[in-house]
Amino acid sequence: VGTQSLKYDNQIHIIDFDDENNIINKNVLIHQAGEIWHISASPADKGVLATCYNKTSDSKVMTCAAVWRMPKELESGSHESPDDSSSNTQTLELLCHLDNTAHGNMACVIWEPMGDGKKLISLADNHLLLWDLQESSSNAVLSNSAALEGKGQLKFTSGRWSPHHNCTQVATANDTAIRGWDTRSMRQIYYIENAHGQLVRDLDFNPNKQYYLASCGDDCKVKFWDTRNVTEPVKTLEEHSHWVWNVRYNHSHDQLVLSGSSDSRIILSNMVSISSEPFGHLVDDDELSDQEDHHQEEKTKEPLQDSIIATYEEHEDSVYAVEWSSADPWLFASLSYDGRLVINRVPRALKYHILL
Repeated sequence: VGTQSLKYDNQIHIIDFDDENNIINKNVLIHQAGEIWHISASPADKGVLATCYNKTSDSKVMTCAAVWRMPKELESGSHESPDDSSSNTQTLELLCHLDNTAHGNMACVIWEPMGDGKKLISLADNHLLLWDLQESSSNAVLSNSAALEGKGQLKFTSGRWSPHHNCTQVATANDTAIRGWDTRSMRQIYYIENAHGQLVRDLDFNPNKQYYLASCGDDCKVKFWDTRNVTEPVKTLEEHSHWVWNVRYNHSHDQLVLSGSSDSRIILSNMVSISSEPFGHLVDDDELSDQEDHHQEEKTKEPLQDSIIATYEEHEDSVYAVEWSSADPWLFASLSYDGRLVINRVPRALKYHILL
């Protein structure tokens, strides 16, 4: 969790959740560079992360990006609370800056999903920049770039790197539009002109089903797209009453979708009809003993219905971030404007329904 403070050194809090004892521990790291607007963790090295932060120079505010390493002892996620004697605050080690002097303000940094943690993309104003990290991440080399051209508000707000197609596709959002890019040619491969009625805030790819992309925005909607045919969304959720800041697919069970909004609520949806298992968990024919079972099986294999599983209202302020745990598929965390971090579980009944 990153802080946004103008007066003091900003911090990154490494939150450690001990599931068995239901205890939260935190370690504080100093992020000397400025207030933090975006954090993303390396997929390959759990001690490495990238931040986008504000920096003031010559009375101008710039948003810059850098790659950092946290102290070794924090990587393992030990459940011990730091002793008071040793809890002197530690500092993040700067590995390298992603130099954006020529390209404008950094909106976000995204890592190649399945990669070795050496490739990342940053979105700066209207530029899409592909970086290679070299010399054990101490140097970032710009290997390719593309730019938005045309009329209107040409500033990227967010982006996602698809885990499919050998990681050659990236989706970006700017204003009300969503674009797909091929990272090899840096050319546009699809374009959803008015994906949302207002600003698109966030995107996420279905981790288990190719071509499926979720988006959310200031029109209070969450939409699901098949990028092969972008004329209409496959599904639209209209459950929130204010801007939707985040949408996230569960990594293992992609029918579970989280969305967080400035209506102070988090909604957990079961989007099973467009998931990778629309009929639930399929049983092989040879697992069935005789004809009778077979007939029964035929009857029950209707596609399951989409539904809202739960609405979480523990936040009293705008929810700006929701994330699934990468270690436990039934756990998720959310963060609101007032600094409250909430950790929740998927309802047990649903968990067993999905598993069994």
